[in-house]
Order: sequence, then C-alpha cells, then structure tokens
Amino acid sequence: MREGIHPKWYPEARVICACGNTWTVGAALAELRTDVCSNCHPFFTGEQRIVDTEGQVDRFIKRLEKRQETVVDTSKKKKTRKEKQAIVELVDEDAAKA
Repeated sequence: MREGIHPKWYPEARVICACGNTWTVGAALAELRTDVCSNCHPFFTGEQRIVDTEGQVDRFIKRLEKRQETVVDTSKKKKTRKEKQAIVELVDEDAAKA
C-alpha cells in the first residue's frame, strides 16, 4: 500500500445514535453519529411511525392536500359551466320560438 493516501483507521470508533444507544465499530472516523439505529428504527421495533429527518413526508402530505383542493375546485367549475351552457341553450330556444 502507498504511504500517505489512506485515512487513519480507528478500530474502536464509537457510534452514537440519537436515541442514546452506543456501540463500537472499526471506521475511518473516531466518532460517528446517526439518527436511527436497530434499537429505535420502526422496522425493528414494530412501531408504526414515520422516520422523517428532512420534512419529506410533511411536504408530500401538503401536496396531496393541495391536489385534493384543486380537484374539488375543478369539479365545481365544470358543474357551473354545464349549468351555464344549459341556460344559454334555453335562452336560444326561447329566442327562436319568438
């Protein structure tokens, strides 16, 4: 191996989870921090909770709500357009009879 190009190896590096769980591993950093580990991850604990560190779930739910609002708005607009067409057709028929 070439000298000076490889990172320093820490055989007793500590991994610290946000839940407080710690363990040692071999790594290129002396201390590693993580948000989720096997003690607190929903897959391993069986809990039904969403792990969201960047707000992606919240943004997705907001987009779904916005979409529902627009779908409801467009369905109302289509209904009113049909009603307007029916009124125009009735007026045209009355004008033709007179």
